[in-house]
Amino acid sequence: MRARLGTGYDGEMLSFLEPWFATARLLAVMAGRWLRNWWRVLFWGAQMVVLALSPSSYRGHYKKRILAHIYVSTAPILPWFIALSALISLVIVRIVWTTALSYGLSGYALEVLTRTLVLELIPLVSALFVSLRVTMPGAQTAAALAQHQTGHLLWPLLPRAVAGVVAVYLLAAVASCVALGLSYLTVYGFSPWGVAQFTGMIGEVFKPDTVVVFGIKTTLFALAVSVVPLGVAVVDPQAQLKVAELKAFARLFSSLLLIEALSLLGSYA
Repeated sequence: MRARLGTGYDGEMLSFLEPWFATARLLAVMAGRWLRNWWRVLFWGAQMVVLALSPSSYRGHYKKRILAHIYVSTAPILPWFIALSALISLVIVRIVWTTALSYGLSGYALEVLTRTLVLELIPLVSALFVSLRVTMPGAQTAAALAQHQTGHLLWPLLPRAVAGVVAVYLLAAVASCVALGLSYLTVYGFSPWGVAQFTGMIGEVFKPDTVVVFGIKTTLFALAVSVVPLGVAVVDPQAQLKVAELKAFARLFSSLLLIEALSLLGSYA
């Protein structure tokens, strides 16, 4: 009688735990597939970085192709991005400056604006803008090449990757200058007497450790924007185009958020 009761109890327990075991196996398979795909993208990106850092990659006809891609990737979007960044910067500057004046904290307004705009928002916005206008459309071309060609496709996609990196650097530099100029004009107007105080404040904000973190963050943003969409398209060429775009954007967005979180820890922790 006890044996029968024990057998029945064990059977009920197994039937109860079976869905949980199936769910755990499914999650393990999904996690393994996710890690494997990320590893393939990172490995492909590391190969692309090594190829981009090699001086032999910028000789002969490849130099002209890279320069052409840099021009095509930056020249058409630069005026629009300058106008957009100027508008956004002006709105943020006016809000922060007016709020600081109302609370009697005008002495901290410029430092807050510099840290908020130049150090945090502008690199992230530049990376997202380049990803939407340059590298995500380039990922569609990479997916088409991966479906019809064999091989690692590093050389054909090198100009697009280099152009994406240069575009992020250029847009971030231009937008930072625009934001600083608008901040100065909002606070001091066209008077030259505030240049000394303004440059002193910039020197206080851009300390050596801050500059290092800012440079590393911008570089990682540029690499993520240039490598992740192309890598996702290359390592998974059989996926449907819309699915591949969603995967590429999701992985790129998660990469940018991770980089931003690490930079905040390095700057303010």
